[in-house]
Amino acid sequence: MNRLTKTFHDLKASGRKGLVGYLTAGDPDLAVSEANIRAAIEAGLDVLELGVPFSDPTADGPTIQEASMRALAAGTNLGAVLALVGRIRRDHAIPIVLFGYANPFFSYGFAALAADAAAAGADGLLVVDLPFEESAELRGPLAKHGLCYVPLIAPTTSPARAAATLAEAQGFVYYIMVTGVTGARAALATDLTEHLRALRGVTTLPIAVGFGVSNGAQAKAASQHADAVVVGSALVRAAQEQRVAELVRELRAGLDG
Repeated sequence: MNRLTKTFHDLKASGRKGLVGYLTAGDPDLAVSEANIRAAIEAGLDVLELGVPFSDPTADGPTIQEASMRALAAGTNLGAVLALVGRIRRDHAIPIVLFGYANPFFSYGFAALAADAAAAGADGLLVVDLPFEESAELRGPLAKHGLCYVPLIAPTTSPARAAATLAEAQGFVYYIMVTGVTGARAALATDLTEHLRALRGVTTLPIAVGFGVSNGAQAKAASQHADAVVVGSALVRAAQEQRVAELVRELRAGLDG
């Protein structure tokens, strides 16, 4: 069983909400990045979203854009990210999802990427800017190697398109709570419950909600009708401030409280 599937199964069985944490690989360099990732895992992450740095991260706000620029300036590329996955996997059983954009994955080669990601110990991919209608070329190799293709669903996604996309999805659904880019926000979307109810009607996959969660109180509120929350920009900022473990513990306490 894929580690993503098992983790969400175990969370549901124990009545707990999942914490999915995003950190950009190689920010500000590979050594510091690895230390921050390990600290976050040990503090209580359930799933690691490992950002593959890209020069034009169009779905990301300033915090993650700047993290990508620092990582690229330090020489981080996809090969280095896969090597980082391998090192983390030697010590941790946490599911690892590569979060990135189509260009680096396409340049590497979808078949080669699926094989190498599986060999390194990754569990899935989330490709921000690859439309579902054009994703079959990637989904095939991922399935061959037992990797999940994790979809993004936005508030503006129509019910028909959501149903078509989720019919081919695996692992979990990443529901974007707001229109716009990533980044911490002062308040959560007011229509979250309505959208999650609609998604439950077209998929049995666990649903994780993200884009805006930055503290324990928001994590608790966002998780009321979801299976997990995703925290990215706030975690990247916390890593810069050397308090990544502290924030993960706060988020975990909010979810478990």
